[in-house]
Amino acid sequence: MNTRARWYIGFASVAAILCSLALYLSESAIPSGAIKAVILLSALALVAEALALLMPNSVTGSIAFIPYLATALIVPNWIAMVGVIAVRVAAELLSKRALTSAIFNIAQQAVTFACAVLVYRLAGGESLAAYAGIPLAQVTLTNGLPSLIAFVLSFAINSTLVLGYIAAKSNRRFGELWRGTYLSTIGLDVLASPIIFLFAWVYVNWGAFAAAALWVPVLGLRQLHKNNLDLEQSNSELLELMVKSMEARDPYTSGHSRRVQQFSVAIARALDLAPGEVEKVGRAALLHDVGKIHEKYAPILRKPGKLSPDQWQTMQEHPSDGAELISTMSRLHDIVPAVRHHHERWDGTGYPDGLAGETIPAISRIIAFADTIDAMSSERSYRRTMSEDEVRSEIVRCRGSQFDPAMTDRILSASSWRLLFTPTPAVEAPSNVLSILTSERAGASRRA
Repeated sequence: MNTRARWYIGFASVAAILCSLALYLSESAIPSGAIKAVILLSALALVAEALALLMPNSVTGSIAFIPYLATALIVPNWIAMVGVIAVRVAAELLSKRALTSAIFNIAQQAVTFACAVLVYRLAGGESLAAYAGIPLAQVTLTNGLPSLIAFVLSFAINSTLVLGYIAAKSNRRFGELWRGTYLSTIGLDVLASPIIFLFAWVYVNWGAFAAAALWVPVLGLRQLHKNNLDLEQSNSELLELMVKSMEARDPYTSGHSRRVQQFSVAIARALDLAPGEVEKVGRAALLHDVGKIHEKYAPILRKPGKLSPDQWQTMQEHPSDGAELISTMSRLHDIVPAVRHHHERWDGTGYPDGLAGETIPAISRIIAFADTIDAMSSERSYRRTMSEDEVRSEIVRCRGSQFDPAMTDRILSASSWRLLFTPTPAVEAPSNVLSILTSERAGASRRA
């Protein structure tokens, strides 16, 4: 772990101590019945933590945030944080995380929960225990807005702390991490807010058994989401298997598809494409050479010397074969044109269809850049690895013939070019207790 990450953990730990102290000093008296409520809700939270699910990028998720924040509404007091932190410690022990990650997870949980309680009270929120027997609509009028403010703030603090930790640990950019980790969960986070409020109101009015009964469909929602994630992960792993099977035939291009994907995504971001388009670029780039999995390419890929005219003609069929192969997968129909045309040239002399200029799909033009950059910067049996300056000079030379000139100018700009030749180290991503999609594992939890 680098020095920045250690300092960040120290910062989070100090913030946790200060926030906990502020919560204790704001109201140190323990309300009647508070301890019982904290114990019961903590038990539900611990069950949720034990059922945390694994998500992409080594992130895990649980629905423990529902009883956590319900506790904040029912017992907005320091004693509630004791229960929440006890659950967090137990979860860290069960997961057997590294000590540094466990410390950060516990600290960020303390900061998040203490701030949620303090803001809830400052916004005029009161313990829902005082509203037993009062209709939900009336309780919502008096405490709904403070609850919403507290929920939004807790999500924001949790996300900021966790992504800051990952950024410090991996030297990655905050915005990039946010898009990859949290962008898809915002809608569900907002959707979860009324569930938390309803859960707390049910507990106050009908007790622990009624709240537990409400917990059952929530767990069902969690299981449904887990099944979807498992299916998505299986699809992703099958694609990876296809790519690895294809690359295993050619020792000189091992890892080529993954590197082209990394270059393509960096170029797409340099071109300011929308996050959804960047994701599509990444999928197409990973699969751009998948047509080579056909048996007819095996002897050609293993050949150490130059190709004969007939062999070269056969190799030019791989974009069409790849497009045909992935067109059989309904979830990949949107990238079929990008794969088919990634060897087209701006001047119309490419293959398989001789497209020119703007008729070439934009994603194909991006992959063409990435494919060429990786080919030039990787070692081959027939030539040495080219330097960064040589790669740049070759791209300039091919501007307007092989490559889109406007796209070339954007890519060669100082800021965009640095993105292409700055390696991005891998890092265990944390998870988040405050999202219906995320919660904990890896090196930490949303948390870290």
